[in-house]
Amino acid sequence: MSAGQHQHMAMPNQADQLPLAASSAGATGVRRRDRLSRLFDQVSIYLPVVLMLLVALGSYWLLRSTPEPVIPEPERELVHEPDSFMRGFSVRVFNASGMMRSEVYGAEARHYPDNGETEVDSARVRAYTEDGQLTVANADTITSNAPGTKFELRGNGVVIRQAGVDPDGIPTPRMEFHGEYLHLTTMPERIFSDQPVLIIRGTDQMKADSLRYWGDLRRLVRMKGRVQATIQPGKK
Repeated sequence: MSAGQHQHMAMPNQADQLPLAASSAGATGVRRRDRLSRLFDQVSIYLPVVLMLLVALGSYWLLRSTPEPVIPEPERELVHEPDSFMRGFSVRVFNASGMMRSEVYGAEARHYPDNGETEVDSARVRAYTEDGQLTVANADTITSNAPGTKFELRGNGVVIRQAGVDPDGIPTPRMEFHGEYLHLTTMPERIFSDQPVLIIRGTDQMKADSLRYWGDLRRLVRMKGRVQATIQPGKK
């Protein structure tokens, strides 16, 4: 190059470079938005599955955390077997007002939890009716209910209703009932038997194959079967 010549170099114009840079940045933004859009679409597709999985995991955790229900044990079937014994004893039963309702003596007693009965050997019972009338019973075995108002006498049974006065003031004689089986109730006073019995009333005696006695105001005796009676003449 000669000395008189000047080197002229063309410099790139910055204004010409700006549209290129802007175009490049815009393309990058579009691509980024496309990737984000595709990523959101993929996430939105799997989101219900993830939510269902979280719900299942939560339910499983609740089931594991919840204590198992306590299953009650089935009640044991009660059988007619004694659960307690007494020997050489006496038991008294009182009503709500404090009046003694019955008293039982015996050589041995057995209590049965299935029906609340008490079975007594060589037994003796003193029972009071609602009006205070005393009745005494003896037998080889006496079975009493829980309230002490019903008694079954088996073997050499004797029920003695002491002499007293009825509500009208009329004296009532002593009465005895003898039999191998006697069923006695005190509220109300009843004596039943479907086996042969002997009744002693004062000096009179009666025999029958079965007995129904109502000791309330009726003072009624009903006998069936072979009935025999020995009536002593009244005193003049």
